[in-house]
Amino acid sequence: MTAVSGDGLSLKARLRRAERMQRLRAIGLVLPLFLFIVIVFVVPIAVLLTRSVDNPEIGRNMPLTTTALAQWDGLDVPGEDVFAALAADLTAAQKTKTAGAIGQRLNYEIPTARSKVMQASRAAVKMTAGPYKDAFLKLDPFWGKLETWKTLRRASNSVTSFYLLKSVDLRWDANDDLAKVSPDQAIFQDVFIRTLGISSGVTLATLLLGFPLAYILATLPQRHSNLLMILVLLPFWTSLLVRTTAWVVLLQTEGPVNDLLLALGLTDHRLQLIFSRFGTIVAMTHIQLPFTLLPIYSVMKTISPNYVRAARSLGAGPFSAFWQIYFPQTMPGIAAGCLLTFILCLGYYITPALVGGPTDQMISYFVANYTNRELNWGQASALGAILLLGTLILYAVYNKLVGIDKMKLG
Repeated sequence: MTAVSGDGLSLKARLRRAERMQRLRAIGLVLPLFLFIVIVFVVPIAVLLTRSVDNPEIGRNMPLTTTALAQWDGLDVPGEDVFAALAADLTAAQKTKTAGAIGQRLNYEIPTARSKVMQASRAAVKMTAGPYKDAFLKLDPFWGKLETWKTLRRASNSVTSFYLLKSVDLRWDANDDLAKVSPDQAIFQDVFIRTLGISSGVTLATLLLGFPLAYILATLPQRHSNLLMILVLLPFWTSLLVRTTAWVVLLQTEGPVNDLLLALGLTDHRLQLIFSRFGTIVAMTHIQLPFTLLPIYSVMKTISPNYVRAARSLGAGPFSAFWQIYFPQTMPGIAAGCLLTFILCLGYYITPALVGGPTDQMISYFVANYTNRELNWGQASALGAILLLGTLILYAVYNKLVGIDKMKLG
């Protein structure tokens, strides 16, 4: 017999209603956070990935030429029909003032292409009748090169691999084969290697400094460890720009650090500490130290001292007991702290820009340059997408070796 409540509903139905209301209430509480993450995190990443392959300039502004080139065999310079379409598109572009966008897009792949397109668009307005091919070839040899037309056909696709390939110093050559860019333009592989090198150096430095300090914090009496923890957390109480500017002052040739080195007799002349790789790593290490230290400290606080005591009582020496018993238990904290520091270092911009020299700029500098100065958002997005891919690979490696479920950040 089914139990019935006073309102005529069975107890099972009332239970289902109560559970449904609890689920709706939980969803209502989580929904604002979910929407916030989607708006400020998921959507920007989706736009970033889209812009790295988005290629609307040519297809949108040269529809007739795009259609004509789709029928071109690519073996020789196109015929009169393609040049007629080019003349019509450039005439329209001149009137709508979009010729600059066309030229700028081609200029990414062929230097000086923008000036050629601007010249041709002005001339196309005056071309009232054919033959258009002869007129364009007479105007500039640029239009008689097979590479120009192959580049224009590739650029007419709505999706392109150009930005991603350029981000690793590769390109499509005149034969549509993958090739390296010219040596004077091959910069991004070195920049990515530099970014990884600086990030690794800072991560190692914070680990060497943070591990002993975390051990001291975990083993000191609470009264003393709290005071030391306040000193460790002091950098969090000032902005990144202020901390970086402070290092600019400290590392000056006539600054306090050089004065101290001379006073201690460690050097007989003033060193170039600012605008150098050394200054960049020192400043970034100071800023990132708490991010490495705190996960290690949180793990060390959970390790019982009885383990080491038991090892010592069984005959292990101090170092052996520490290395074989204590240190392996700190690995989740070390992995979490180093991963967090390394990922944050990959995106550093302000500190290398202010403290480092021209050869110390990391990939974020070039992302900002393409975004703010050259207005090449496709290239900026491609660089950011590759950096994002590297971060995801690090995350996957960490999850494989340690397990994300073992991460402890505080």
